[in-house]
Amino acid sequence: MQRTQCSPVVPKVVLTGLMLLLSYKAANGFDEQTPKADPIFDIVVRGGCIVDGTGNPWYFGDVGIRGDRLTAIGRIPPGTGKTEIDATGLVVAPGFIDIHSHSDLVILEDGRAESKVRQGVTTDVLGEGNSSGPYHGSTTSPRITVSGTDRRWNRLAEYLDLVDEADVSINIASYVGIGNIWQSVMGSSFERPTADQLEQMKLYVDEAMQDGALGLSSQVMMPPGSLATTSEIVSLCEVVAKHGGIYSTHIRNEGLAVFDAVREAIEIGERAKVPVDIIHLKIADQQYWGRMAEVISLIEDARRRGVNVQANVYPYTRGNNDLVSIIPPWAHEGGTQELIARLKNPEQRARIRKEIQEGIPGWYNHYSAVGGDWSRMLVSANNSYKGLTMDRVLALRAGDNAPRDSLEELFDILIEQNGSVSTVFAHHTEEDMTLAMSQPWCSIGSDGSALATDGILRRGNPHPRSFGTFPRVLGVYVRDAGILRLEDAIRKMTSLNAAKAGLIDRGLLLAGKYADVAIFAAERVTDTSTYTDPFQYGKGVEYVIVNGQIVLQKGERTDARPGRSLRRSKD
Repeated sequence: MQRTQCSPVVPKVVLTGLMLLLSYKAANGFDEQTPKADPIFDIVVRGGCIVDGTGNPWYFGDVGIRGDRLTAIGRIPPGTGKTEIDATGLVVAPGFIDIHSHSDLVILEDGRAESKVRQGVTTDVLGEGNSSGPYHGSTTSPRITVSGTDRRWNRLAEYLDLVDEADVSINIASYVGIGNIWQSVMGSSFERPTADQLEQMKLYVDEAMQDGALGLSSQVMMPPGSLATTSEIVSLCEVVAKHGGIYSTHIRNEGLAVFDAVREAIEIGERAKVPVDIIHLKIADQQYWGRMAEVISLIEDARRRGVNVQANVYPYTRGNNDLVSIIPPWAHEGGTQELIARLKNPEQRARIRKEIQEGIPGWYNHYSAVGGDWSRMLVSANNSYKGLTMDRVLALRAGDNAPRDSLEELFDILIEQNGSVSTVFAHHTEEDMTLAMSQPWCSIGSDGSALATDGILRRGNPHPRSFGTFPRVLGVYVRDAGILRLEDAIRKMTSLNAAKAGLIDRGLLLAGKYADVAIFAAERVTDTSTYTDPFQYGKGVEYVIVNGQIVLQKGERTDARPGRSLRRSKD
């Protein structure tokens, strides 16, 4: 077990904080003989074990906050803070930045962001195949109530404005999703885009980047993202590169074609001259388990020749997708109702069944990836089957009758559930995941959402990563298994993600940066959420500060909601 206790020796580097403090006092008429002075700081965090996000060794010190900024790090004289937090025995770190989150709509439904705040998360980065804008052409945004009125929007900037209006507890940033760009021009058609249509897509990417998008995100495993060719993605990423953005990608295949999919992501970065971040890097087909070192070698080779390709992981061996992903891509053309019509058509149903069983070259299928084992699929959707593995669902549906063919039953379930059943798939290994996690360029992202154990956001049977990702890394992989140093784990949750996303004023405990801070007990921090009982907050996170305001105090929520939208061009 790796201990994280802090030594009382204070290195010389902390004197920087004292010098800043003395300069501030001198500039404002204070000196050491002043008997009584107004507090210089709004908040002082005292005596904590500071892990500053750089990866450098921890040290003891104090943190001074004024307004929404960090203003001093080091030894801060007593009585200089309006509010003082005793961090003795606790780790003081930058607020965690979740580089891959799906809180787009739930953050507008309930801005408390409970499951994120209680993990120490202060910023959520949104966007994968889709994002919350733009919505052009035949596409329309969801309808959601903000400030008591039903709202729709078109541009990504309008969504970010809604975030600011909604009074949220954490910061929100977003990529622009390739699905939005593609469907804004092509609708639900699977036709190839003309040169003019591709140019229109580039204009929409440019618009989103001007609206504050961090870059282009993609999910190219399923339509509509999978319809885009490598060269078409390169064209879109060239627009992103002009704005200094990043390409974040759920690669085309995480199974038997995973090596080619990683090569494609690298090729896009190399040709478009844009940084690449591979979303939740994994090997998700049991036939290739144990080959993560080969994936890492591809990335290392690319980095040696100057391609800035990195990755992130979540600390679990199960992922969340949808049972509909088992259906071949061609059957999705035209949208959900067309898909359901095909599932009802005997001839097309037979073709779908055959292709699931025999496969299609280059297509990643969750069913074959787990060896057709229904016990490795856990329903997370908010329906009558939530929390059950699919083998139990099939048995319940059969009752006293002889069981039907399982794929035929799957088709009927998808028809009944309007084409969607969110599901957790057990499809990769601890050894592959931790090997990826330990790479210096691999950061942490949850792939979860800002949910809650009560209220409107307690629904379904969600993946535990929405509640436990960051405490799990600190508890299981730092303290218990010793796979990561504390300093390295914090860097992967903070400055590494900030650097990837271009959030240059966050992710470090450094004077002048925004005051996003997470304070936790290293010996107690842990996740408690499970696959069958997910609605449990992690333990050990004691304080969370967002933009200089305390949102979690001694493990309890305050009323503060200081979160804001973060836009690459403005933050």
